[in-house]
Amino acid sequence: MAPKRSDAEVDIALIGGGIMSATLAVLLSELDPTARIHLYERLSDPAQESSDPWRNAGTGHAALCELNYTPQAPDGTVDITKAVGVNQQFRASRELWAYLSRAGILPEESTYLQPVPHMTLVEGADGVEYLRARYAALSEHPNFAGMEFTEDPDTIREWAPLLMEGRPANATVAATRAEEGTDVNFGALTKALLDAAKARGVVVHTATHVRHVKRRGEHWRLALRDGSWTSIGEPRTVKAKFVFVGAGGGALRLLQTSGIPEIKGYGGFPIAGQFLRLEDPAIVKRHNAKVYGRAEVGAPPMSVPHLDTRVVDGRTALLFGPFAGFSVKFLAFGSVFDALRTIRPGNIVPMLSVARDNLGLVQYLIKELLATPGAKLRTLRKMFPGAQREGWSIITAGQRVQIIKPDPEKGGTLEFGTEVITSSDGSIAGLLGASPGASTAAYAMARVVARCFGEEHPEWLTRLSEIMPSLDLGAGVTPRATDPAKPGGPV
Repeated sequence: MAPKRSDAEVDIALIGGGIMSATLAVLLSELDPTARIHLYERLSDPAQESSDPWRNAGTGHAALCELNYTPQAPDGTVDITKAVGVNQQFRASRELWAYLSRAGILPEESTYLQPVPHMTLVEGADGVEYLRARYAALSEHPNFAGMEFTEDPDTIREWAPLLMEGRPANATVAATRAEEGTDVNFGALTKALLDAAKARGVVVHTATHVRHVKRRGEHWRLALRDGSWTSIGEPRTVKAKFVFVGAGGGALRLLQTSGIPEIKGYGGFPIAGQFLRLEDPAIVKRHNAKVYGRAEVGAPPMSVPHLDTRVVDGRTALLFGPFAGFSVKFLAFGSVFDALRTIRPGNIVPMLSVARDNLGLVQYLIKELLATPGAKLRTLRKMFPGAQREGWSIITAGQRVQIIKPDPEKGGTLEFGTEVITSSDGSIAGLLGASPGASTAAYAMARVVARCFGEEHPEWLTRLSEIMPSLDLGAGVTPRATDPAKPGGPV
């Protein structure tokens, strides 16, 4: 066995080459240009997992079209609290990207972001009633003032012709549209952020697998294994004062190896996914929108059906899905032992509790796994009635790992958002969860900076507030409303 090499100490170690670590690399290099920052990516190139543009829908999640962010109470009222929060978080991302582009640090936004209207389509009297109530609640907030609502089939046909062709003339339908919606190539954005970080001195290591993270005195010791063809299997170690684990589905296991008590009891529930993709120019050019519908009963929020315009490296396509599946892998390029490696005595009860309380989700996943191509086509036709089988191909989406959290009353709960985990001393942090994920990277990484460096460097929080006015860093990075008419407001 090759002897271990001990590398020089670094100030900051970032694990994972996706949008989260890339965003944090840029933020920290902006706040402390002298910091020795090293990033470690397991694969040969960054942004190959969930940040890859074909492994996600590219929706700039701003709660303009996603119904799961606006639940309806039994009395008919619609709660917009989460929608406003998600919208503010995406605005922070837009503000960061705009700042970096103006400064010449990032390329023009058009290289990774395209304007694509966000729509919601519902059928049936109950769906129309809900969407009307949702629109009424959202349109009162300044961040959603530009949203439009209609129950007129001809107007919907004008907005997105494919939605109405072949639909019964007497169908009861309603839709909303927000023209400020976006389509984001998070793969291109991630690579641009890493290029900017490298220009500032951040060192990016690819084909480098972080096997575990252990505390050693005042430092964290990262055990690495090189996977490049020149040094396959060669072990080495790195010492770091601060560690961020942004390894997607691999984050849970690495945080567990750190031994911090804050991760005790957490588990992961993997959900795979697929999309249908169409690149026929004659059809693609007739649809310019991301259209979200309502999820089936028992379906996880990330499985809400949507028909999306996608623009990836100048190539426009339609994407429909996602179709949920199940895999014991926690990463698309992971191992079948991923789930097994995260089982600990402390998370067995939460995991069993989640299995007990989410039988509907399990049944839904089984149904999805057994779905034939014909069944997938029938699902597509609920959104796009005139769809034909020809031209559509199935692509694999990124692997998502939902959070299982310990709960003193239930034993454990299944969460569908994202969560930042930090140690009590702020020397290590990590991100767990999935949607809205990439869209809120700036907000999530600002929270990491505030939690882990804010007390020692309050001036950093002031600087982040200047770059991203939508963040109220003084209140624990809680989003606040901003006036779109004022300079520095939402972009």
